[in-house]
This record gives sequence, C-alpha cells and structure tokens, in this order.
Amino acid sequence: MAYYRAASPSESTPTRVGVLLVNLGTPDSPTYFAVQRYLRAFLSDRRVIETARPIWLPLLYGVVLPFRPLRAARNYRKIWMPEGSPLAVYSRRLALKIGGLLQEKSGDAVLVELGMTYGNPGIAAALESLARHNVRKLLVLPLFPHYCSSTTGSVFDRTTGALRRWRWLPETRFINDYHDDAGYIDALGAAIEKHWVHVGARSHLLFSYHGIPASYVANGDPYRSQTEVTTRLVAARLGLKHGEWSHCYQSRFGRVAWLQPYTIDEVEALAKRGVRELTVASPSFAVDCLETLEEVAIEYRARFLARGGQELRLVPGLNDGDRHARALADKIASALNGWI
Repeated sequence: MAYYRAASPSESTPTRVGVLLVNLGTPDSPTYFAVQRYLRAFLSDRRVIETARPIWLPLLYGVVLPFRPLRAARNYRKIWMPEGSPLAVYSRRLALKIGGLLQEKSGDAVLVELGMTYGNPGIAAALESLARHNVRKLLVLPLFPHYCSSTTGSVFDRTTGALRRWRWLPETRFINDYHDDAGYIDALGAAIEKHWVHVGARSHLLFSYHGIPASYVANGDPYRSQTEVTTRLVAARLGLKHGEWSHCYQSRFGRVAWLQPYTIDEVEALAKRGVRELTVASPSFAVDCLETLEEVAIEYRARFLARGGQELRLVPGLNDGDRHARALADKIASALNGWI
C-alpha cells in the first residue's frame, strides 16, 4: 500500500484542527450515465443494502442500474440549479458558513472541508486537502441528524478507509448524531414558524423522515427512536397538540418492509380525512435534495391534490440558514473542547 505523505511540522506550521463535514452525495449532472455512476456506488455499499451479494448484485446490475437512472435523471432535471445539484450547492454553502463562524473564534487554527460518501468531492480528497494544511487532529461530522448504519456508518467506514493511507494518523473524533441538539431543534422550529408566517396560516404538520428497512431497526439501529425524539421536541417547541401533527417515513425502495407509516399513505389518508392544507417538514435532511424538492414537493403534492387536498407545502430545508450554521458550528466547537 502506498501511504499518503503529509507535511512534517518543520515543513508546514502550525498544526491545525480539521473538520470534515460529510453528506451523502449526488450525481455530477442530471444525466443517465452520471446518475448511474452515483447509484452504482450508493447501492453497492453493504451498509446500504444488506441483502446477500449473490442475490443483490444480479438485481442491481440486471434490473436497477439499467432502468432506474432513466426516471431518476428526469427527476433531477426538475430540481437542478444553475450551480449544480441542490444537495451539493447547499452543502458547499453550509460548509463555508460554518467555516466562517469557526474562524471568528479560532482564526485559521480550524479548517473545514466538505466530502461526500458517494460522488464528488469524495471523502478521501477532502482528507488529503486537510493533510496538506498540516491537520493533526480531525473531527468528523456526518450531516445526518439521526444515526443510521447505512448513512453515518458508511461515513465512518469511508473515513477510516481513507485514513489507512495516512502514515501519520490524526487524532480523530466522530460525532454520531445531533437529533436532540437544542440548536438543531430550535432551527427546525424556527424554519417551520417562518414558513407558516410566510404562507399566512398554520396547517397540519407532517414530519417526513427518510425511511430505512424495518429489519435494520429490529437488529439494533437507533434511527427510529431518534426520529421520534426529534418530532416530539419540535412539536413541543411549536406548541402543537395531539392530532395537529403526524410522523412518517418516505423514500421506500424495493419490496421489503420499511419503517411505517409510509409518507405517501399518510398524505392520502389525511386528504381522505378532510385535511385540506398540509405542511411537510423533512428533519432528516440537512439540506434540500431530490427527496424533498421532487419527491415531497412535486410527487406527494400531486397525490394529495388528487385525493381532495387543496395545498401541500414543503418547509424549505435548513440548508445554509444562519440558525442551522450556528447550531452546527456550536456543536463542532463543543466537540473540539481541549483541542483549541
């Protein structure tokens, strides 16, 4: 194995603390082959798909990868921004804002880099950039508020895998989740309140989290319990009563049972029950992406209207908002205690 050669203290001083922010990733462009490359990396991860390889790989290469990119690319084109994928654009902006807040406190002693578990910029490239700046202490913050093996666990795997190439390993800390962090809860609550002020009224609030297979939770994944804590805390922050909010899971993939209730079923049930206006918040996504801007704001809205609803509105993601950046910067600063 060829080891990455970082600068020695005599060549580059002072030593610095590196903060690696990691999001899931996104295709480089809304085209068939770019989406196919992204899905191949994502769906080949054993933490994402735990099905035995002899069963899964023929399905992946024979069914999923030839056909799924066709629809996914069309959906990406609906939401693509001039600067690129919304997930990439907002993640970069958020990283820059967090870096600026940390520099206000610590100057250039702390450097922030953004990496993606799948796609560009990769985790290995982000770590090499930190190494070139003589980083000797490393804090990793996955941009997933709720711990899940298939997201947070994959960040750990890829980070440690990349660090295997470092001859001089940095002292490393890893933030598992921030689902009940006071700053994060406040940012969520404030975003929902701002949205209601903007539209001029409150409506039934649907908390829609990214789903995972139910078997993952049965085998010990804390994701469901953490999402439920977030929902209760935000509902309390907003002063919502029982019956004024619902909790559900979206983005089901494949035929196995996922966490329930499913968002699409809840959307249709609320419309049939007589709910005419619906607010949807997606607390598991740090920034807006395909799952919020297309799946919720376009697909689920159409289903809600078709079942008799009058309006479904998506609360914009926290993205690079000031409260969000401050909450994560404070979380990072706390985790850096003793290093600065």
